Amino acid sequence: MTLELQGVSRVVGGRVHIHPTSLTLQKGTMNVLLGPTLSGKTSLMRLMAGLDQPTTGHVLWDGRDVTGVRVQDRGVAMVYQQFINYPGLTVYENIASPLRILGRPRAEIDEKVRATAEMLRLTPMLQRKPLELSGGQQQRCALARALVKGAGLVLLDEPLANLDYKLREELRTEIPRIFEESGAIFVYATTEPEEALLLGGHAATLSEGRITQFGPTPQVFRRPIDATTARVFSDPPMNFAPVVKDGARVIFGPQASVPATGGLAGLPDGRYLAGFRANHLSLDARSGGALPFSTRIEGTEITGSETFIHVTHDADRWVGLVEGVHRLETGADLTVWLDPAHVYLFAGDGRLAAPAPYAEAA
Repeated sequence: MTLELQGVSRVVGGRVHIHPTSLTLQKGTMNVLLGPTLSGKTSLMRLMAGLDQPTTGHVLWDGRDVTGVRVQDRGVAMVYQQFINYPGLTVYENIASPLRILGRPRAEIDEKVRATAEMLRLTPMLQRKPLELSGGQQQRCALARALVKGAGLVLLDEPLANLDYKLREELRTEIPRIFEESGAIFVYATTEPEEALLLGGHAATLSEGRITQFGPTPQVFRRPIDATTARVFSDPPMNFAPVVKDGARVIFGPQASVPATGGLAGLPDGRYLAGFRANHLSLDARSGGALPFSTRIEGTEITGSETFIHVTHDADRWVGLVEGVHRLETGADLTVWLDPAHVYLFAGDGRLAAPAPYAEAA
């Protein structure tokens, strides 16, 4: 069982929502669509489901072209950010409703409802109404209604975005278990890199209607193929700074350079873009080879046990994420440190030239 997109695109009123895209998803896989708002995640899901028809290309389900097949005839289930339950029905009847519409026998409906409720830990709540449930339980009810049909393709469009932190964490750990038990193809859209890493499976990074990379989620995170993917798969977005490869050294500026060893040794001399994530900037030299950078503080955000530090270095704006509470004066000078082991190098066209050494060792 596979879902295959063959060169599908979506153009509405002359505006490109999805550029020509080819993608194959296998049975029993978790697939995360990761990208910022308006990157094309929902548009791509609607093409997968059959809610929208592609402007070009074909959608194949298990080798059969279903491009013109109605969504209700495709065996697709979809759960939205704004989860919907029927408030006047019990949880049991909410879950049973798709099967009743399909005209399934009463005994089959009862068996499937109870099995799905057990999988989603809703059995004690079957006689309650949705408004008597917590937010997380309501979302599980909506998910159960989607799964009970035995759909081969389950699309989850930012399903946890409207829940509070505790409920999100609860369901993030449960969804992979649910996915494994169902055996369907799961496609999960999110704007959060952390959520993608927690869900695992495979990840497709999206930017402006294009899939920039698709592969095992940890691999896409550790070895992005270009600067756009690295920016998408970092929260806050990856920091960048211009560098020069000159002979045996990589020069970060007049006061900072490192030996061009390992993967850097074979790079042609020239200009590159160094990229590093926010949590790899620090306020002290954590390693003997850490590089110091003189910056100016633009602001700080204290999140409890961590602090986001916004700084400028020459013409570049960087964000650091450091442990602890740090009340720093806006406009003051600040030295920040960066371990070269956490630095990626990208070529002028944005393609990855050298992965960060720490990622290679992981």
